[in-house]
Amino acid sequence: MQEKSYEQIVVKTSVISIVINVFLSVLKFVAGIVASSGAMIADAVHSASDVFTSFIVIVGANIGGKESDKEHPYGHERLECVVSIILANILLIVGVAIGYKGYEKIVAGNYASLQIPGILALVAAVVSIVVKEGLYFYTIKKAKQIDSVSLKADAWHHRSDSLSSIGSFVGILGARMGYPVLDPVASVVISVFIVKVSIDIFNETIDKLIDRSCDAKTIEKMEDVIRSSQGVIEIDLIKTRLFGSRIYADIEIAIDSSLSLVESHKIVEKVHYEIEKQFPKVKHCMVRANPVKDTKCNENLE
Repeated sequence: MQEKSYEQIVVKTSVISIVINVFLSVLKFVAGIVASSGAMIADAVHSASDVFTSFIVIVGANIGGKESDKEHPYGHERLECVVSIILANILLIVGVAIGYKGYEKIVAGNYASLQIPGILALVAAVVSIVVKEGLYFYTIKKAKQIDSVSLKADAWHHRSDSLSSIGSFVGILGARMGYPVLDPVASVVISVFIVKVSIDIFNETIDKLIDRSCDAKTIEKMEDVIRSSQGVIEIDLIKTRLFGSRIYADIEIAIDSSLSLVESHKIVEKVHYEIEKQFPKVKHCMVRANPVKDTKCNENLE
């Protein structure tokens, strides 16, 4: 029931993001064409990139949550990574293309021939800043509610779009004040944002593909949960790996060798249950018991 709730929140939040970003992309693109602003057209592409990232979040929530089958016994979470890599490369190409076009206008030096952006481009920039900041706060709130890394990333994409709109506003305003070169300069700055987003998506995806471990804070919390379980003498080993949006954990604990097989199994089951209960993103947890002589118990007996 908890996983369904997680998926529903992710999908609902992402759908809202997509609808708003499609509206903003169209508004900015039309404003950029009508008002002759390269910076606003570049900003429209940046907003369109957020549509793709939100779409990936939905794909990840649905495909990644698909049940394991005979051909995929470990699940389907990594399919999200394949889509993310494709998206990262598309964003990189688009960002470089926009930056290069703005760079050509700057080095051409014929600034007098550059068209002055119309007032519509300025209005579109202001609307974008307000809407994207609101979308950022909404998405980050939902991300914290369900502890979703993908939603957090999507929220920061909204924030980066807001920042690029601020760049557009400055560039367009500067061009209207008699410095037309500032419009293509803003295009180049925005292209840097787009390229950065593509690199961030790519790096995050690679981390998930190469089985990177969880952050130190998460592992520390896991250790606290394990040590609090009755019967656990020590933690011999704890290894974690990110598998798409989920976590796999391998744990070895030391328990009293004098305990029966049934008693030992109960301790192992308790640790397994607590880890999956306290950490919802843990998809699979393997716990192994290592029998040791409980010297603490012996000392107390003496």
